[in-house]
Amino acid sequence: MIQVVLPKNLQILAGVGRVVEVEVAGHATQRSVLDALEARHPALLGTMRDPVTKKRRPMIRFFACEEDLSDAPLDSPLPEKVNSGTEPLLIIGAIAGG
Repeated sequence: MIQVVLPKNLQILAGVGRVVEVEVAGHATQRSVLDALEARHPALLGTMRDPVTKKRRPMIRFFACEEDLSDAPLDSPLPEKVNSGTEPLLIIGAIAGG
């Protein structure tokens, strides 16, 4: 099981708690985790990535094992600790302002 930590706004939208668990076949990638998350919680479709291009939304960031994975290719394997369920994939809403 892959653990995904969601920001409060996505927790409310999906009607879930802070940590959501999803199962993916094989080694987890950002794409496979997001596909599983959106399949399990359809209210999240289009919130983290564009529904057509599947590119990350500009104000959403992905972190795991103290690494920023936001600009990594969607099909790159996630760190082994995420794949084994010992570390979560963090989805963070970026903050902008002036």
